[in-house]
Amino acid sequence: MTLNIPKVAMVATLSVAAITLAGCGEKKQAPPPQGPVSVGVVTVTPQPVTLSTELTGRTSAFRVAEVRPQVSGVILKRLFTEGGDVKAGQQLYQIDPAPYEAALASAKASLAQAEATVKSVKAKAERYADLVTVNAVSKQDYDDITASLATDLAAVDAARAQVKTAQINLDYTRVYSPISGRIGRSSVTEGALVTSDQTTAMATVQQLDPMYVDVTQSSVDLLRLRQEIAAGHVKGATAGDAPISLLIDGLGDQPYGEPGRLQFADVTVDQTTGMVTLRATVPNPKAELLPGLFVRARVEEGVRDQAMLVPQQAVVRGADGGTTVWVVGQDNKATVRPVTTTQAQGNKWVVTGGLNAGDRVVVEGVQRLRPGADVKADEVKPQAAAPATPQPL
Repeated sequence: MTLNIPKVAMVATLSVAAITLAGCGEKKQAPPPQGPVSVGVVTVTPQPVTLSTELTGRTSAFRVAEVRPQVSGVILKRLFTEGGDVKAGQQLYQIDPAPYEAALASAKASLAQAEATVKSVKAKAERYADLVTVNAVSKQDYDDITASLATDLAAVDAARAQVKTAQINLDYTRVYSPISGRIGRSSVTEGALVTSDQTTAMATVQQLDPMYVDVTQSSVDLLRLRQEIAAGHVKGATAGDAPISLLIDGLGDQPYGEPGRLQFADVTVDQTTGMVTLRATVPNPKAELLPGLFVRARVEEGVRDQAMLVPQQAVVRGADGGTTVWVVGQDNKATVRPVTTTQAQGNKWVVTGGLNAGDRVVVEGVQRLRPGADVKADEVKPQAAAPATPQPL
């Protein structure tokens, strides 16, 4: 069977195929040459900067006492207000004392009986001591009465110990607060049965003045901070502690009204994270700080008169951990410059090596740069410091 294909359609098909093959054989044209890359730069200028280190952490109570019963019994009274302040030695609960009063009376009766027996045996032993000298009684009888007296004296000592134990148990029916502080909610009410070996605390008392602040810091930053203290840059610091101001999370940079002290004793590095936990002590006279509050502890490290600050977006971290910046030279060509940074201040890094006064550092358009590329540099206005806490580079 012969297909009748119109000549016009066949010519069109062949034309399209020819154009397609011709396009496949052509080489891709290179893009037209571009002009200088436009970038934003800031000129590095030495300036006085107040350096500080901020450490994040949480507050915890200075002392915590879990109140537990030391004798078993039924709670007759709860003698405090939940959430209120209590004093050391203040009675918190009254356990039914009746069984322990009876035990004390029984122990006292046993003691009286033992003392009466000793009195009788002692008189008999004294008479035997005179009679044995004239052979009126046998020496064996004298030895027996002497041994009986010693046994009865030991019984008196045991009875006195029982009286003391019974008195202690009776005293334990009055449950006192071991420390001064704020008491939480009670886990038992009147009529509840408590036992001397129970694991659940009846209430918890926490001393809130002063407060502990447990903060974490990398071991490298701790070493640098200690070097700053040893160099005398941290005012009021010693080898064992340093002054801090506390910033409460959520309240901005407004410091807490009471200054604290950051302790450096008993520091151990966590082998998995390389972090250390430090403890600060902060006065809390108005009980404004509560346990578990997220805070920042700021250590002022003094003023550097010739510090160089570079915006954080200009600093690039390499695969080897080194830090670099792009610098525009006098010939308007971009070059990579290794730099040394120590810590962050707001949204900028403090650069201690690799830059000179007057260097133009690229802060915008870094991703479009290549070494030796021609650039058109426009000075940009530095951004305001960010309120967020920066992390070490």
